[in-house]
Amino acid sequence: MKLFICSLFLLTLTACSSNSVNDRNCNFLLDIGVNVSIDLSLPQYSQLAFAGNSVYIENQGNAGIIVASTGVDFYAWDAADPNHALSDCSVIIPSGLNGTCSCGDENRYNFVTGTLEGNNGLNCPLKNYRVQVNGNSLLIFN
Repeated sequence: MKLFICSLFLLTLTACSSNSVNDRNCNFLLDIGVNVSIDLSLPQYSQLAFAGNSVYIENQGNAGIIVASTGVDFYAWDAADPNHALSDCSVIIPSGLNGTCSCGDENRYNFVTGTLEGNNGLNCPLKNYRVQVNGNSLLIFN
C-alpha cells in the first residue's frame, strides 16, 4: 500500500508540467488593454465574411490586431511576433489563416491555433484576444 501511495505521489509530481520556462522566454509583449468593435458591413472588413481570410487592424494591442475568419468562428491575435522584441520586422503580415513576420527567420503562425508552424525551437504562441459576435459587429477585448 505504501508503494502504491508513493508511486501515485511520484506520478502526480511528474505529470504536472510547469510553463515557467516558456513564460520566462515569452516576455516580449506587453499586456495592453484592448477593447475595439468592428462593423463587418464596412468595406475594410468585408473579407471576414469569407472563410479563410484575415484582416489587420492598426493601432491596437502591441502591433495591431489580426482578425481571422474560419467561416464559423472568428479569432483575434496580437500582430506582434511573441518570439521577437517589438520592431518593424516583428509585425506579422497576414495571408489567409496564416501570417509571417518579416524578420530574418520569417516565423509563420497559424491564425486558428495561434501556434508557430515548424517550431524552430521557439515556444511562444500568438497573444490571443477574445472575440464576441454582436449582430453584424465583432467585439474584440482582453
